[in-house]
Amino acid sequence: ALADSIPVGRLGQPEDVSNAFLFFCDPASSFVTGQTLYVCGGASIGTLTI
Repeated sequence: ALADSIPVGRLGQPEDVSNAFLFFCDPASSFVTGQTLYVCGGASIGTLTI
């Protein structure tokens, strides 16, 4: 199954994406600039290039 291939062991939920979005709306992220946040449960490990 697809979930078995994801390091966290489950498919993403809408809340996973909205929680990441809310982090960037929060003052706690005020020092974070120009970042790309992958909300993928680790599925992109080994596939990203820098």
